[in-house]
Amino acid sequence: MPASPIKTWSTPVAEEGSRTIPCALCGGERFLPALSCEGFAFVRCARCGLVQRNPQPTSEAVSARYRERHGDDYLDYELSNETAFLRLQNLALADIGFDREARGSFLDVGCATGALIAELRGAGWRTAGVELCAQSADYARRERGLDVRPTAIERAGLEAGGFDVVHASHLIEHLNDPRSFVREARRILKLGGTLLVATPNIAGFQARLFASAWRSAIFDHLYLFSKRTLRALLESEGFRVERTATWGGLAAGSAPAALKAVADRAVKKIGAGDVMMMRAVAE
Repeated sequence: MPASPIKTWSTPVAEEGSRTIPCALCGGERFLPALSCEGFAFVRCARCGLVQRNPQPTSEAVSARYRERHGDDYLDYELSNETAFLRLQNLALADIGFDREARGSFLDVGCATGALIAELRGAGWRTAGVELCAQSADYARRERGLDVRPTAIERAGLEAGGFDVVHASHLIEHLNDPRSFVREARRILKLGGTLLVATPNIAGFQARLFASAWRSAIFDHLYLFSKRTLRALLESEGFRVERTATWGGLAAGSAPAALKAVADRAVKKIGAGDVMMMRAVAE
């Protein structure tokens, strides 16, 4: 096996309040071991196959990670990687067929410092954001003059049917209740509006190759979706999945550049990339 790539940034593993919950997708209560990591583990629902942390940290503990305990660290991380992250987000939006010329209303959930919505606002979109990390939300408002609310989407007080597009990049895997997020996104979207969700792909090549050492098997991730389980969640809440794109064959530094280029092209072609994005329509 090749050397494992560096994992995605995460808050330090810590003892937190937790509780056992039913599967977020099917309500099942029987789980099988999935990934054993240092200090935590993921299980797989025996009924539907969704991979998740269970017992799961409480929502209060998760919120504290990005606010009281590590909010400044998260802001520093986002700012130092902002240019690279924006480039990757734009590549993903192009892959999924996002129409930048539509210039409607765009909500970015988990918008961090607001780089994407600042760019879209400059292109004529009406934009808003939601960001749990209070420090990042404050930066977006203060430095960029953006409408960013420092809370979860369910508590943001957003108007029903108020948006043409809801976008969430690397967010849904962090949520205690991903179904609640999808349901709220459906409520605030116009009929025929678009939901764009990007998240790591547990069924991708890298996840299969590295198993528990996979870079997305981190403490901060509460769910690890496959294309099948993410589609099932979206469709169960009134969405029709129009398109799915995946990318990322081998992480930078885990293989020679020539081999990485071959792997990247191959997994994109067969839909086995490390990260996926789904474009779904509110029906």
